[in-house]
Order: sequence, then structure tokens, then C-alpha cells
Amino acid sequence: MPEFKGNIRSKLPKAGTTIFSIMSGLANEVGAINLSQGFPGFPVSEKLISLYHDALRAGHNQYAPMPGIFTLRECIAEKMEDLYSCVYDPEAEITITAGGTQALYTAISALIHEGDEVIVLEPSYDSYVPAIQLAGGIPVHIPLQPPNYFIPWEEIKKLITQKTRMIIINTPQNPTGTTLTAKDMLQLEKITDGTDIIILSDEVYEHIIFDGNEHQSVARYPKLASRSMIVFSFGKTFHATGWKVGYCLGPAHLMKEFRKVHQFTVFSVNTALQHALTAYMLNKENYMGLGEFYQEKRDYFQKLMKGSKFKILPCLGSYFQLLDYSSISTEKDTEYAIRLTKEIGVASIPVSVFYSVPHDYHLLRFCFAKENDQLEKAAERLLSI
Repeated sequence: MPEFKGNIRSKLPKAGTTIFSIMSGLANEVGAINLSQGFPGFPVSEKLISLYHDALRAGHNQYAPMPGIFTLRECIAEKMEDLYSCVYDPEAEITITAGGTQALYTAISALIHEGDEVIVLEPSYDSYVPAIQLAGGIPVHIPLQPPNYFIPWEEIKKLITQKTRMIIINTPQNPTGTTLTAKDMLQLEKITDGTDIIILSDEVYEHIIFDGNEHQSVARYPKLASRSMIVFSFGKTFHATGWKVGYCLGPAHLMKEFRKVHQFTVFSVNTALQHALTAYMLNKENYMGLGEFYQEKRDYFQKLMKGSKFKILPCLGSYFQLLDYSSISTEKDTEYAIRLTKEIGVASIPVSVFYSVPHDYHLLRFCFAKENDQLEKAAERLLSI
């Protein structure tokens, strides 16, 4: 094809291929066990697949309503009231999205204007900052430190200005596996009280909470809920990340703005799948046992890694385990992750890439949402170091 000679000015000049694509591609190239990209390594429920097929055969193959089919939004509203005692209007306060990342992007695009400041806690999921920049916003980075990644609320309070429009939180957190506590939520409530700050709460791992703890959704806290857009993911909950279906909740006046953007990005989401998810959600056991399921995976992987030269960091939620390799090598985590993939045959994600300015604590993120035989093979290779 002839080369276009026009002058193109990139809107994301520093953005390249995501680390997830790089490490998964490398794992495929060298035949490594892929514990890098965060997708489950086991099948989707046969029941859910059957419901999906039924919906397709029933003719649910045309556009869904822009906000999503009403019965699914009703199921979500019932779940939110059941779990968090928060009442959402399915008509005006719930929208079905093409995955969590689309919901995050849409919320930022709808609510952030040129020059608005957005507080981002790092390490953070890699879509936050590019979305802020594309909206003309200014990310204000708050770096957190291992092993517990406690949030310095007093420091955040000092950084709030008249330009601060949004604070993004993520619990359970990717990549660290940490969770926010009730105390954290009360601190967040305190520093935003009396301001126009919006909370964008990424809660896609809401059901993957360990050790008897409860997920501290902003929906539990009325003052926070009144200023929060909350993002969830069916893909994370039902082991179907490739289906790319999630949802966003928020007060009607914020959701109105969200839908203005949503209708011009995806308009609506897979109709048949929405019908299948509606039927599947009627049985609460299909999502309420997820924490116990993944805790067994976490515990098994940690047990396998005991006796290795890696230090195991706390993991309170999500399906990610951080391992500290500082007693093995002084290499940069980006370099060590590549060498580990090529020489040992296990792919991971270096944690420094989740910071705007790399903070290298010699940590790698491993996804344990895999079948036990894969975890066993990976651990055997890692223990050989």
C-alpha cells in the first residue's frame, strides 16, 4: 500500500503495545507456561454456554436497548441491594457495557474535561492514564509501596485542588492483590466530602475476596455511592474474559452523561449473551462461591512456592500473586521477566510497568487462575531456580 505522507500527531505518543500482549506473545513464541495475562485457564460453565445457545436460537440476535436489556439490569439491581444494601434504579442508573475497560474509558471520557485533574493510585491498571490523557485530563500519580500498598490519605488530601475532578480506586487491586478496607472507605468519604470530586471505582474482582473478608464496595457507603461510578465485569466473574461484557452503575445524573458517550462508542452490547447472563444470575450460587474457589487456587499456588527463593507477598483478593525475586537477581523486573520466560519457561508481568515513573521493587505478577496441573508445572520450574 502506498505510504501516506501526511503529518500525523499522535494523541498517545508514549503508548506502545501493552505488556500483556508482549508477555503473552513471548510465552506463545517460546512455549512457556503463561501466568502473565489475567485470564482464567479453565472452561466456562456448560450451563451458561447452554443458556447462550438457547438465547441465540430464540432469535435474540438484533440490537439490545442502548443501556442493556431491562431484565439483566433488574438482576444487577437486586444483587447490589442484596450484597451492599444500596438501591439502584435499573432504568436510569445501570448500563451494560462491552467489558470493564470500555466502562472505565466511557466514564472518564464523559466526565473529564480539558485540564481536569484525576488522582491515580499506582501501581494501576494500564488503561486508566491513557483514557485520562485522551480526555484532556491531567493524571496525578500517587505511588504506593510494597508489601501492603497502604494508601497515604493525608498525602492525597494535600494534593486535592480546585482542578481535582476524579479519584480512581481499584479493589481488589490489579496488579497487587490488595483490597481496600472499611477504614479506607471512610477516609475517602472524609476527603471528598463537600467537594465536586467523582469516584471511579474499578471493582471487577468484587467476588474474589479471601480469608473471610467482605468486599468494601463504594456502594456500601451512601455518601460515596452518591458521587461514584462503579465498574464490574461478568467476564472476570464467570471465567469468560473474551466475551467482554460488564456493567457500570452510578447516580442518574452521572449515568446520563455516561450514556451520552456509551451510545456513540458501542451503542449496545451482545443481546443473546445479556439474555443468557440474566438467566444465569438468577442462581446466586453461580457467583457467590467465587471467593472460596479462588482462595483454594491462591493457597495451592502459595503452598507450591514455599521453599523457593521467591518471597510471597500478601494476596487478599483478585487472582494475582506478587512474588519478590530480590534474593535471586538484581536485574530490572522487565528484563528478569523476559529471561524467566525464555530460560525457565514461565511468563509473568513485571510490576514496574504499572507505574507512570517505573518503581522497580523486583516484583513479578503471576496469575493463578489456572488449572492445578499448570500451576504445578510452573512452580516446579520456578523452584528449580
